[in-house]
Amino acid sequence: MSGYQPVPLPAGAGATCRDDLVTGLTGWARSRPMRDLVAAFGDELPDRLDPAELLGWLDDFSARHWDFRSRHGAVERDEVGETALAPGVADLVRSAAQALGLAGPRPVPDRRYDHLLVLGGLARSCLQRTGYAARLVDTGAVEAGEIAALGSFRPLRPVELDRLHLPTDEHARRLNGGYEVDAMDLGVRAAFGWPPVVEERRSAGELDHRSWSVAVYRPAARPVVRVLAAPSTEPATRRAHTSDTYHFWATELKPAAGDRVLVLTSQIYVPFQHCDAILTLGLGYGCQVDTIGLDPSLLPGPGPVEPGADRYLQEIRSAIRSVRNLLKALGEAPSGHVP
Repeated sequence: MSGYQPVPLPAGAGATCRDDLVTGLTGWARSRPMRDLVAAFGDELPDRLDPAELLGWLDDFSARHWDFRSRHGAVERDEVGETALAPGVADLVRSAAQALGLAGPRPVPDRRYDHLLVLGGLARSCLQRTGYAARLVDTGAVEAGEIAALGSFRPLRPVELDRLHLPTDEHARRLNGGYEVDAMDLGVRAAFGWPPVVEERRSAGELDHRSWSVAVYRPAARPVVRVLAAPSTEPATRRAHTSDTYHFWATELKPAAGDRVLVLTSQIYVPFQHCDAILTLGLGYGCQVDTIGLDPSLLPGPGPVEPGADRYLQEIRSAIRSVRNLLKALGEAPSGHVP
């Protein structure tokens, strides 16, 4: 291992100056771990490009070398076969990924937040993240005014359900033929003591990329918990993605400028989902955003499998693209504090 120093992610908007955000994003992209990754794949990170040009260069470079997902067509992340890397390169990738914020759990930055947002994913991740959110609240590690589990109507695949090893009961059967939001809903109800639903709303008609739903629970002696399935903002071409779930939550809750938001996901996705949260919730609503990954050592039962080095490279590419989108938005914003 190379023993890199951690590269900080940009602070989550709110009272953050635009220039400080740009400096943080550019520092992440120009960092020593990123330079060494580029060198390991036969190139040199250019020094004379401005931030927008640099991120465009990294986007193109990572598309050529690290986009293993696109080589398999339109598939889920867990459907991509592992690409073996030379042992020395794999070790470098893992060390760089940890420095860049994709590996190794980090402590919760603060204790009190207005909102705790739990991001969806594969079925197992939905259950793990909702359970971890309940643990954070129950142990007093986080005090949250409200909690929201964010998902979509992405169909669950049989392989996802097989990996859950759930008992064949009424709750597990509900997931058969179900959707990501159903896994989030099951996770919330199980983790928060099977509270009664106090509100349910959903779109009319057949389920498609425009569909949405909202369920609200009031657990005893705990914050209100909402489970949301977001519609796509581009329903003609794709299903809802992470930024769509942020946007839908914000249109539903209408957070106030200055509200503190803690996003919970898996560590490998923290950089890209943090930048997406700054873009949508920071620039769009003036929220202050922190993003954490769950700590596998605190999960009951077997934790997540350690990602392969190729998976880290894939998600470093995702982070590069999110950093590029955020930089573009910052370039279009007025000077001073954001927003």
